[in-house]
Amino acid sequence: MAAYSHGFPFSGEDHSTSGRTESEKLSILLVCDQTSDLDLAGCALKSAGFGLNHALTSKEALRRYKSERPQLILLHLSSPEMDGKDFLRQLRKLTSTPVIVISPQDDESEIIACLDSGADDYIREPFTIGELLARVRAALRRAFGVTQDEVFTAGDLRVDFNRREVFVGHQQVRLTATEYQLLNVLVRHAGVVRTHYQLIHEVWGTTQYQDPVHLLRVTVSNLRRKVASDSTGPLPIVTEPGVGYRLRSDSSTDASARPN
Repeated sequence: MAAYSHGFPFSGEDHSTSGRTESEKLSILLVCDQTSDLDLAGCALKSAGFGLNHALTSKEALRRYKSERPQLILLHLSSPEMDGKDFLRQLRKLTSTPVIVISPQDDESEIIACLDSGADDYIREPFTIGELLARVRAALRRAFGVTQDEVFTAGDLRVDFNRREVFVGHQQVRLTATEYQLLNVLVRHAGVVRTHYQLIHEVWGTTQYQDPVHLLRVTVSNLRRKVASDSTGPLPIVTEPGVGYRLRSDSSTDASARPN
């Protein structure tokens, strides 16, 4: 499991908010036009101690966000009348509140468009309750402002942000400035896919290269080679085919991830 040396508001495996009063519960807004589809997920989130509200349309979701200020939004792409990308663009004018997209079909182009429009993560259906809760925990950890005056660890990989040092096991790894910046971005979004477009902008700041995706793939390949462990464990940087890359944060949920 990925971890930082300093504590998170949600650093433990069990982030139950049962010790909070009803008014102090962390609130999640579920945007979905078919309540029956996510009844089980809603029950699981409530059991984990979250307050859960529901909106049937993107317009209603924007109204409810303004009035209720939830800590996280689950956007289910269930309705042909609901333009998830338009909703995200409008929402991003108001807030950086994390949004997890739930896709009822294997439509990579729609998922990529939503990520590029401001979504923080996505889950394809069918999904397990354990996966949903893990993604929610991760999104909330990021949203609560983890600083990088810390040490990030995932398996054999350790990144000391104070010293700008990277280790695999006990061996220090020398990275180029671009490789370090790419790793920095992946660490900040550990466990979450970043699209090619997002990574190119976050690492290079522009797409004005002859073949920016090729440049990204070469940089990922070099970085992956340097941070690979001698152990037989999975590679820390995994490819989401046709979408982008993510840094492995929990090996138990990444069994199907494939290298580039």
